[in-house]
Amino acid sequence: MPADAAAPHDLLPGFEHRRFTTAGAEINAAVGGEGPPLLLLHGNPLTHVSWHQVAPALAERYTVVAPDLRGYGDSAKPAGGGDHAAYSFRTMGEDNFEVMRQLGFERFPVAGHDRGARVAFRMALDKPEAIERVAALDIVPTHHVLTHVSLGWGLESYHWFFMAQKAPFPEKLLTADLDYYIDYKLNKKGVGLSIFDPRAMAEYKRCTTPAQIHAVCEDYRATVGVDFEMDKADYGKRKLSCPLLVIWGSNSHCGRHFKPMEAWAEWADDLRGFAVPTGHYPAEQRPDLILDAFQAFFAGEEPEEPLG
Repeated sequence: MPADAAAPHDLLPGFEHRRFTTAGAEINAAVGGEGPPLLLLHGNPLTHVSWHQVAPALAERYTVVAPDLRGYGDSAKPAGGGDHAAYSFRTMGEDNFEVMRQLGFERFPVAGHDRGARVAFRMALDKPEAIERVAALDIVPTHHVLTHVSLGWGLESYHWFFMAQKAPFPEKLLTADLDYYIDYKLNKKGVGLSIFDPRAMAEYKRCTTPAQIHAVCEDYRATVGVDFEMDKADYGKRKLSCPLLVIWGSNSHCGRHFKPMEAWAEWADDLRGFAVPTGHYPAEQRPDLILDAFQAFFAGEEPEEPLG
């Protein structure tokens, strides 16, 4: 998609869709606004479109950069390699460092949801000189997840271990009915699909292809392999040096099965956070609350916990 190509939707008015060549991929990104930089990283099984309800308002203050992670959306889907390291959070982070460098930004804050928050965490841990602040939506650290597996979490998060199985087993099953899969995946308990803008849902379905399914499986294979090994090596030895904001849905699998502030305290000292009345997709279910928190936090202020 060339820099001046029309977006395949009208969810991010005023944003330009561009492609960036990194060391191992072609990254599709929406770029909009003026001012200091702000990087937004989406989760699985979404794309950069998942920020559509907060990105335009943020672009009034910031140069907002919202990429599709490698393997997702309209970004390239390279081979994962024997150890799947081409889909590690470190490798995804390097993609985004390169995107920001090409835009002229050497230091910047980042917000991530789900997988994107795991990428943001690894970026801040690996290159603290480059990351000013991190906001993480609805996750606890990967190391904590994989060392505190419970029955309840496992039943709601079956995909962590199913998608990590050897190829092509999960791919064959998941690609048998792609529309059914994406509807099932996004239809979270007690929340449903009505929180999604139909245009965003159409984008998620458009991008749910066999190639993306394979790439996402590679992402999860990397998580239980090279990513977990990196985290084990860093656990108890390194912490984030920048301010961290953690927000989780009170009705999400994260909120139901973990104590996020305790989990994150193992990795960050400059920490604040709270629950919001959402499921796993807070930026689409309650963008007002996420926008308020982001506007305060990225301006160097302390965001206020919502009442009620």
